[in-house]
Amino acid sequence: MNLSGNLGPNPHSLEVEDLESFDRLVSAGAVHLQGWHAQSLDLRGRSAVLDGLDVAGALFMGCTFDDGVEDGLRRRGALIFPRLAGVPFNPYRSTLYTPGELYAGLAEARYEDLPDARIYQWSIQPGLRHRVDATLASALHDHAIGDALEELAASPPWSGRRMVGVMGGHAAQRGSEDYAAAARLGRLLAQNGFSVATGGGPGAMEAANLGAYLSQADDGALPAALDMLAAVPGFRPSVSAWARVAAAVVERYPGGTPSLGIPTWFYGHEPPNYFATAIAKYFANAIREAILLELCQGGIVFLPGAAGTIQEIFQDACENYYGAREKVTPMVLVGRRHWEHEYPAWPLLRTMAAGRAMEERIFLVDSVDDAVAILRG
Repeated sequence: MNLSGNLGPNPHSLEVEDLESFDRLVSAGAVHLQGWHAQSLDLRGRSAVLDGLDVAGALFMGCTFDDGVEDGLRRRGALIFPRLAGVPFNPYRSTLYTPGELYAGLAEARYEDLPDARIYQWSIQPGLRHRVDATLASALHDHAIGDALEELAASPPWSGRRMVGVMGGHAAQRGSEDYAAAARLGRLLAQNGFSVATGGGPGAMEAANLGAYLSQADDGALPAALDMLAAVPGFRPSVSAWARVAAAVVERYPGGTPSLGIPTWFYGHEPPNYFATAIAKYFANAIREAILLELCQGGIVFLPGAAGTIQEIFQDACENYYGAREKVTPMVLVGRRHWEHEYPAWPLLRTMAAGRAMEERIFLVDSVDDAVAILRG
């Protein structure tokens, strides 16, 4: 439950996201529901309670009522967003996703039949962009994910730790040196008190979430996990096999350190990784990228990558370029040869930063150990 403002006769923006909270607030004497946002509540059996409340100005999103109740609520001033038929997700959800939710049924079914894939297939239906119901569903969903992400960032253990983003290529294969380095980076960041956030996909992103997940395990856990994962180097040709071996690692090492993944169905060919314990998956890629940068106030580490990583470097650089001095966050590029010669983003970044507040907050290093040392201060 997210409460903004004071609970009283006219509370402002009171988000009620579970039935227990609804019952508790009503039992405590709440009568006027103006400003209440009730999300995905099963309110069947509470018709008498609703009849005794002033619902003018209340918003019910995706809630279930006894027969005949909705019309009465509307007449009394409530706004009701109904459940949307034919949509394979809950647009009014109140929490982030978990790997187990997006990969529900993984042990028995192909990835193509699982929730994550079904949602992607829905999102690319011909003509979907011209349908009001589909536009409304995806927009409401992304709003709900953003709301849930805000709540997560404000709650323990996330609120007590600076968040550092790790960005890098999805092409880093399990079993490669690049993948192992990214895993070591995630582990070191978590061990040094940072929360780790990635784009939530495969490759370097998966590796960083893996390293964070195993940061409190014994020293042999990460090498053992890397060996297990190397049996299926990438998500092609089989996402199912790729995800199942990751699920086996989680089963072997349950209860790992929380980390965040922020993927998108815009890149539907890239499945979400299984090691981010909280997954904020969006339909709108632009919103997802902006939020990832906004959250990472501890800085961002850019591992070797290509077009997508370069875009992320300069999106971050643009915000730092125009931002006030106190808003500038560290940017650490790992891999001198890669960023100076193969994809020479560093010379341009350095030229952009010259004479500006960001000049002292950009770094080029050769190792993930150096990157963590810089962020640690």
